[in-house]
Amino acid sequence: MEINEFINKIKKLGINITESQLQQLEQYYELLIEENKVMNLTRIIEKKEVYLKHFYDSLTLCKIIPLNKNKKLCDIGSGAGFPGIVLKIVFPNLNITLLDSLNKRVVFLNKIIKELNLKDIEAIHCRAEVYSRENVEKYDIVTARAVAKTNILLEIASPMIKINGSFVAMKANIEDEITNINHTCKELNCKLEKIETFKLPIENSIRNLIKFTKINSTNIKYPRKFEQIKKNPL
Repeated sequence: MEINEFINKIKKLGINITESQLQQLEQYYELLIEENKVMNLTRIIEKKEVYLKHFYDSLTLCKIIPLNKNKKLCDIGSGAGFPGIVLKIVFPNLNITLLDSLNKRVVFLNKIIKELNLKDIEAIHCRAEVYSRENVEKYDIVTARAVAKTNILLEIASPMIKINGSFVAMKANIEDEITNINHTCKELNCKLEKIETFKLPIENSIRNLIKFTKINSTNIKYPRKFEQIKKNPL
């Protein structure tokens, strides 16, 4: 995806990107590729591919949830910063927490935050289920992109979401992941709001945005320890 095509495609998402934001994305790309030489952050390194499969894909979140207000967002398993860093660049109004369980990725994320002079964003080294238990009903939006199965993510995310807030799982293939999701939702006081399925431009690969709304407080026994979540998923 060439830069001009990227600009045109995100315009169709309702995003009018500024020259300054484009420069930040370019700087982010350069830092990502440089760091990737010594650290496994992404297998996608060609510029056109990064702009399509990482930058554009991250911004598709606005297909299913408005991002133009001053909301608090937590990105679980942020990795190299997708979607969290991209969202912060394009939607500076968001107050964002990036979570990752690997410290060297958090060091990289904090480097990006510093180099790009991003405000109201922090990267934290912590397991998501631990952080969620310690930060009950703190966030308006929680995201996770290509991290784990949906029912596992929902248990981890739901405690830290405010009532009437949202969790969005960003996935390529959902297969049978939502077959029994209603049981999971009932247990966690959430409801499946919408599934937005679309194709990425150019390559036409399938993407899914699965949006849940929290309708009441989560039982204090959740989230469980990760070993329990994985062994006996809801």
